[in-house]
Amino acid sequence: MAKEVAGQIKLQIKGGAANPSPPVGPALGSKGINIMEFCKQFNARTQDKAGKVLPVIITYYADKSFDFVIKTPPVAIQLLELTKLKSGSAEPNRKKVAEITWDQVRTIAQDKLVDLNCFTVEAAMTMVAGTARSMGITVKGEFPANN
Repeated sequence: MAKEVAGQIKLQIKGGAANPSPPVGPALGSKGINIMEFCKQFNARTQDKAGKVLPVIITYYADKSFDFVIKTPPVAIQLLELTKLKSGSAEPNRKKVAEITWDQVRTIAQDKLVDLNCFTVEAAMTMVAGTARSMGITVKGEFPANN
Protein backbone atom coordinates (compact mmCIF):
# COMPACT_ATOMS: atom_id res chain seq x y z
CA MET A 1 0.00 0.00 0.00
CA ALA A 2 1.25 3.48 -0.89
CA LYS A 3 2.32 5.85 1.86
CA GLU A 4 0.29 8.99 2.49
CA VAL A 5 2.15 12.07 1.22
CA ALA A 6 2.18 14.81 3.85
CA GLY A 7 3.87 17.46 1.68
CA GLN A 8 6.89 18.65 -0.28
CA ILE A 9 9.82 20.92 0.50
CA LYS A 10 11.94 22.60 -2.20
CA LEU A 11 15.48 23.65 -1.29
CA GLN A 12 18.69 24.64 -3.05
CA ILE A 13 21.74 23.09 -1.42
CA LYS A 14 25.40 22.90 -2.48
CA GLY A 15 26.34 19.39 -3.55
CA GLY A 16 28.00 17.34 -0.81
CA ALA A 17 27.53 20.16 1.72
CA ALA A 18 24.15 19.54 3.36
CA ASN A 19 24.30 20.12 7.12
CA PRO A 20 21.72 20.70 9.89
CA SER A 21 22.29 24.47 9.95
CA PRO A 22 19.84 26.84 8.20
CA PRO A 23 18.24 26.58 5.67
CA VAL A 24 18.18 22.75 5.78
CA GLY A 25 17.71 22.16 9.51
CA PRO A 26 14.72 24.44 10.22
CA ALA A 27 12.94 23.46 6.98
CA LEU A 28 13.13 19.74 7.74
CA GLY A 29 12.87 19.95 11.53
CA SER A 30 9.57 21.82 11.42
CA LYS A 31 8.08 18.91 9.43
CA GLY A 32 9.47 16.26 11.77
CA ILE A 33 11.93 14.80 9.25
CA ASN A 34 15.20 13.22 10.45
CA ILE A 35 17.67 15.97 9.49
CA MET A 36 20.89 13.97 9.86
CA GLU A 37 19.53 11.07 7.80
CA PHE A 38 18.64 13.46 4.97
CA CYS A 39 22.06 15.14 5.15
CA LYS A 40 23.89 11.78 4.98
CA GLN A 41 21.83 10.55 2.00
CA PHE A 42 22.05 13.89 0.12
CA ASN A 43 25.82 14.20 0.63
CA ALA A 44 26.37 10.60 -0.47
CA ARG A 45 24.35 11.09 -3.68
CA THR A 46 25.97 14.44 -4.57
CA GLN A 47 29.66 13.78 -3.88
CA ASP A 48 30.46 14.00 -7.60
CA LYS A 49 28.80 17.45 -7.85
CA ALA A 50 30.53 18.98 -4.82
CA GLY A 51 30.18 22.75 -4.56
CA LYS A 52 27.48 23.12 -7.24
CA VAL A 53 24.11 24.49 -6.15
CA LEU A 54 21.52 21.75 -6.66
CA PRO A 55 17.75 22.13 -6.33
CA VAL A 56 16.20 19.26 -4.37
CA ILE A 57 12.53 18.37 -3.92
CA ILE A 58 11.89 16.46 -0.71
CA THR A 59 8.63 14.54 -0.46
CA TYR A 60 7.77 13.67 3.13
CA TYR A 61 5.13 11.22 4.30
CA ALA A 62 2.75 10.97 7.23
CA ASP A 63 4.98 8.36 8.93
CA LYS A 64 7.90 10.90 8.93
CA SER A 65 9.80 9.05 6.19
CA PHE A 66 10.97 10.92 3.10
CA ASP A 67 12.48 10.63 -0.33
CA PHE A 68 14.01 13.27 -2.54
CA VAL A 69 14.79 14.10 -6.16
CA ILE A 70 17.91 16.04 -7.08
CA LYS A 71 17.58 18.34 -10.11
CA THR A 72 20.25 19.81 -12.38
CA PRO A 73 21.83 23.14 -11.34
CA PRO A 74 19.81 26.28 -12.18
CA VAL A 75 20.49 27.89 -15.58
CA ALA A 76 21.60 31.15 -13.97
CA ILE A 77 24.29 29.36 -11.97
CA GLN A 78 25.47 27.42 -15.02
CA LEU A 79 25.73 30.72 -16.94
CA LEU A 80 27.75 32.30 -14.12
CA GLU A 81 30.13 29.31 -14.07
CA LEU A 82 30.50 29.46 -17.86
CA THR A 83 31.27 33.20 -17.94
CA LYS A 84 33.29 33.08 -14.67
CA LEU A 85 31.28 35.98 -13.25
CA LYS A 86 30.29 36.49 -9.61
CA SER A 87 26.82 37.83 -10.47
CA GLY A 88 24.74 39.12 -13.36
CA SER A 89 24.38 42.76 -14.37
CA ALA A 90 22.58 45.18 -12.04
CA GLU A 91 21.09 46.84 -15.14
CA PRO A 92 20.82 44.06 -17.75
CA ASN A 93 19.08 46.30 -20.32
CA ARG A 94 21.90 48.89 -20.24
CA LYS A 95 25.06 47.25 -18.96
CA LYS A 96 26.11 43.98 -20.60
CA VAL A 97 28.62 41.93 -18.63
CA ALA A 98 29.53 38.98 -20.90
CA GLU A 99 28.99 37.24 -24.24
CA ILE A 100 28.30 33.57 -24.95
CA THR A 101 27.76 31.60 -28.17
CA TRP A 102 24.75 29.60 -29.28
CA ASP A 103 26.83 26.41 -28.94
CA GLN A 104 27.34 27.17 -25.26
CA VAL A 105 23.61 27.87 -24.92
CA ARG A 106 22.89 24.50 -26.58
CA THR A 107 25.10 22.58 -24.12
CA ILE A 108 23.36 24.18 -21.12
CA ALA A 109 19.94 23.56 -22.71
CA GLN A 110 20.71 19.88 -23.35
CA ASP A 111 21.92 19.48 -19.76
CA LYS A 112 18.84 21.19 -18.30
CA LEU A 113 16.22 19.79 -20.75
CA VAL A 114 15.00 17.08 -18.36
CA ASP A 115 13.99 19.72 -15.77
CA LEU A 116 12.56 22.35 -18.13
CA ASN A 117 8.95 22.73 -19.21
CA CYS A 118 9.60 22.12 -22.92
CA PHE A 119 10.07 19.24 -25.34
CA THR A 120 12.70 20.34 -27.89
CA VAL A 121 16.28 21.49 -27.50
CA GLU A 122 15.45 24.63 -29.53
CA ALA A 123 12.72 25.62 -27.05
CA ALA A 124 15.12 24.97 -24.18
CA MET A 125 17.74 27.12 -25.93
CA THR A 126 15.34 30.07 -26.10
CA MET A 127 14.63 29.68 -22.37
CA VAL A 128 18.37 29.64 -21.57
CA ALA A 129 18.95 32.65 -23.85
CA GLY A 130 16.15 34.52 -22.04
CA THR A 131 17.77 33.83 -18.68
CA ALA A 132 21.10 35.04 -20.08
CA ARG A 133 19.45 38.21 -21.40
CA SER A 134 17.92 38.95 -18.00
CA MET A 135 21.39 38.62 -16.44
CA GLY A 136 23.02 41.06 -18.88
CA ILE A 137 24.73 38.33 -20.93
CA THR A 138 24.46 38.67 -24.70
CA VAL A 139 24.28 35.68 -27.05
CA LYS A 140 26.45 36.15 -30.15
CA GLY A 141 25.12 35.40 -33.62
CA GLU A 142 21.78 34.31 -35.02
CA PHE A 143 19.60 31.60 -33.51
CA PRO A 144 20.56 28.33 -35.26
CA ALA A 145 17.09 27.23 -36.42
CA ASN A 146 16.82 23.44 -36.91
CA ASN A 147 20.49 22.55 -37.25
